[in-house]
Amino acid sequence: MTGRVDADLAALAEARAKAIEARAAFEELAGAPQERLDAILRQMARAGTAAAEELARLAVEETGYGVYEHKILKNRYNTTFVAKYMLRQRAVGVLWVDEASRMTAVGCPMGVIAGLIPRTNPTSTVLFKALAAVKSGNAIVFSPHPRAVQCCVRTTEVVAEAAVKAGAPRGLISCLQTPTLASTQELMGHPAVSLVLATGSGEMVRVCYSSGKPTIAVGAGNVPVYIHRSAPDLREAALMVVESKSFDNGTACVAEQAIILDEPIADQCFEALAEAGMAMLEPSEHDALRRVIFDERGGLRADPVGQSAITLGRLCGIAVPAGTRVLGVQLDTVGAHEPLSAEILGPVLKLYRSPTPEAAYDRCLEVLRFGGEGHTLGLHAADVDVIERFSSLPASRFPVNTPTLFGGMGYSADIDPSFMLGTGTWSGSISSDNITPLHLVNIKRIAHEVRPWRQLAADTALPP
Repeated sequence: MTGRVDADLAALAEARAKAIEARAAFEELAGAPQERLDAILRQMARAGTAAAEELARLAVEETGYGVYEHKILKNRYNTTFVAKYMLRQRAVGVLWVDEASRMTAVGCPMGVIAGLIPRTNPTSTVLFKALAAVKSGNAIVFSPHPRAVQCCVRTTEVVAEAAVKAGAPRGLISCLQTPTLASTQELMGHPAVSLVLATGSGEMVRVCYSSGKPTIAVGAGNVPVYIHRSAPDLREAALMVVESKSFDNGTACVAEQAIILDEPIADQCFEALAEAGMAMLEPSEHDALRRVIFDERGGLRADPVGQSAITLGRLCGIAVPAGTRVLGVQLDTVGAHEPLSAEILGPVLKLYRSPTPEAAYDRCLEVLRFGGEGHTLGLHAADVDVIERFSSLPASRFPVNTPTLFGGMGYSADIDPSFMLGTGTWSGSISSDNITPLHLVNIKRIAHEVRPWRQLAADTALPP
């Protein structure tokens, strides 16, 4: 008992020490111009790219989730594609000048960020948040999921060492080595911390928002995708769905979850999905899948998350064909009475047939309201009226004729490239944007007089 108490106290002490150290580093870096911050970011990105394979291996070995080759791509996406995007931005100093309105916008770093990291995408999320924090002149302390500590610590070491070599103060980027719920709460609530940047479960997001600190938090996404009869190429649409959902064994919350098929092309879509690697389960096999993925209360079990379709089939006692990449289940309803209609962090697709676009619209709304509101909705259609109609649904991003994973994170669609996707007030998030370094600065506005202040009474007078 004494040992447990000592360990808990040590974890709290670590959180306090790292918050204080980060604050000192932030103050030492204060006033650094964008050019200096960009030089540090470049070195961090190069180091992260060089270590992408090592970090991917560590993530898979420690968490047991996902696909090694895909985690390499996630790491490199952040250290190459996203990093290049960040380098084209300005986040500190003069951001823009409006000559006509005589206004200048100036970006100012927020301070120390508490960065919470999930087990599903640990190393890639650390890389993204570290780059975004330094680009915007902030310090960051990571608190990883307890089952992803070592890979997060190593990722932090890689970028922190590169930052120091490029001239950053020590302590600017750090990671808790003994994270607990209490130490994470201590970190978030510490006076030295200015902002919480959280990725994870809905429960964790709620804890973050109760920390008393400004918080940018993102969580679950039950993503519906409508394939309309006007889709440009049904086989390509099916391939995109399977590629996206099977990527890293379905651990990305922006990947497809429920596929709503327009009835006139539903049979063709089923055939195309099968060709792309989806194995449909029989209704009699659904219960086995439910028991493997969900617990008695309807919550996701941890162990099946991020496993391959073949492994899930084996766990269910179901023989699926070799080469299967995604399991498919055809459903008729959405809600707590049907756990399979919830978000599943694995290569499982729920399929619904819909007689009309209006019925499909209603089905998409049901799916969003059951754990996906505010996140993402995918469309495969060429009919502009259909696209316009579905864009009124409560989602923050609408990738059209592209995979929701690659489009939503800003690669195959021209949304801000990011590894943290806001879900807006629909789901209790402060932002519906793809989070970028510009979300991590306070923006001052230097505004000169553009109309005589003495005219207020005249300009607000009632008309005769």
